[in-house]
Amino acid sequence: MTTTTVNPVLRVAPASPSVAAAHFRASLALYTDVSDVAAALAFGDGPGFVLVDSRSAQAWDQGHVPGALHLPTADIAQRAADLLDPAVPVVTYCWGPGCDGAARAALALAQLGYRVKEMLGGFEYWVREGFAYGTPRGRQRRAADPLTTVVESEACGC
Repeated sequence: MTTTTVNPVLRVAPASPSVAAAHFRASLALYTDVSDVAAALAFGDGPGFVLVDSRSAQAWDQGHVPGALHLPTADIAQRAADLLDPAVPVVTYCWGPGCDGAARAALALAQLGYRVKEMLGGFEYWVREGFAYGTPRGRQRRAADPLTTVVESEACGC
């Protein structure tokens, strides 16, 4: 008797190109990443969206993306209308990939009628990619993590 080994990646066949394109288009309509947010925040005319930090006051004070609006998820229902323009898209973030706070904030905002995306990686990846962040002591920056972004090396002359 011959035993066939099934490739675990291809056990379920890949989607057709049209199904895959629809899926990834929908994904990009819902998510963005920290590098794209950083690039958009650097635009001279503004990013075209409001960046919302949905974490607690203690987390905000520990560090936040400069230019972000602090709006904890628990306060969205009461404060969003006073702070956000429904015509301007919103991008939410929380701690990082292990936290669903940004998704909960995005859901709360979407249910109020806002167009919203989630910033993948959250504050953790903002810091890990070497972008400056705000604290009560002013702006700070950590060295970029070579596992998350390209880091120029003086040793190799890159």
